[in-house]
Amino acid sequence: MPYLTAAAITSFGELKGLGTVDLMAKAADEALDQAGLEPGQIDGLLCGYAVNLPHLMLASLFAERYGLSPAYAHGIQMGGASGAGMLMLAGDLIKAGRCRHVLVIAGENRLSGMSRDAAIAALAQVGDPVYEVPHGTTVPAYYALLASQYMAATGLKEDDLAAFAVLMRSHAIHHPKAHYRHAISVDDVLESRVIAAPLKLLDCCPISDGAVAILVSAEHPGRPAARLRGAGQGHRHQHLSAIRAAEDFGARDSLARALEQARCDVADVNYLGIYDSFTITLAILLEDLGLAPRGQSAILARLGYFDAQGEMPLNTHGGLLSFGHSGVAGGMAHIAECYAQLSESAGDRQISARQLALIHADGGVLSAHVSLLIEAC
Repeated sequence: MPYLTAAAITSFGELKGLGTVDLMAKAADEALDQAGLEPGQIDGLLCGYAVNLPHLMLASLFAERYGLSPAYAHGIQMGGASGAGMLMLAGDLIKAGRCRHVLVIAGENRLSGMSRDAAIAALAQVGDPVYEVPHGTTVPAYYALLASQYMAATGLKEDDLAAFAVLMRSHAIHHPKAHYRHAISVDDVLESRVIAAPLKLLDCCPISDGAVAILVSAEHPGRPAARLRGAGQGHRHQHLSAIRAAEDFGARDSLARALEQARCDVADVNYLGIYDSFTITLAILLEDLGLAPRGQSAILARLGYFDAQGEMPLNTHGGLLSFGHSGVAGGMAHIAECYAQLSESAGDRQISARQLALIHADGGVLSAHVSLLIEAC
């Protein structure tokens, strides 16, 4: 049985003087300390890609630098779904008996280590090399096009999207490691500068430095922890121009597979960690996963349903929109926060006891989907 036994996260924001491997090592140090393990006990290593360190063998590079000699090492590239995908693979490695302690890790100094324009240009390459990239389209523009179509189809408004930015900031305020911790209002979001209509600056996640490390082990650690109960993936398209319909992206496929493996129902879930690269990402995923009716996710947000003390707490660390986005580690922060809440180690952010969490991540433009069901134990 795969158990999550530690989850460590660095501060997110501008962390000058620390490179990608430095940040990863810092997170790994804390994770091993939490679990009471030595580097020599790590026999599995899964490493997320780094845009500003495009090494062909990043997992092997990190193992070398950190002094690991794993029996299994693998680098993963699934865009924003990489972290959840690595956790799924870690669980499979544990269940197969190939590894006993798998270190899942990612990090980048994406803010201080590369220019804004370089980051935007690199990320834009997720687009179709013939039909999209030559037109100079950026990732915000891809999502803006998607937002326009989805809003027209469902009736979602710009102030509905703004409600999610405000919600995420209200959660990040309470996390000492979050990139942004000052309160914002719906008006602040609507009045922030347009990045790609209808998306404004505060509808978009910030670029951050940061790293996350999670340990997945074969045995229960003998203290409050969590276990991976089910996992699934869904893949319908890679490029925006290949999306067949603006209400079917593959998220439901991955959730159905995770629920089948876990032998449970979505009604059993009482904590959410949902990918939120943009406000429209969060709205679409909540609705596509069946966690809110079409076009009504923002109504639930305004009613407090997704608040930290609400019926279905969502991204209690502040998500990508406010905690920050440092590449693969940005998506892994959702898992780290889930672990903290389920293991009751979230400190001042601790919410009422939760038993079953749904983590959902996507990579590209709602392209690669991974759903995880994680249970307190």
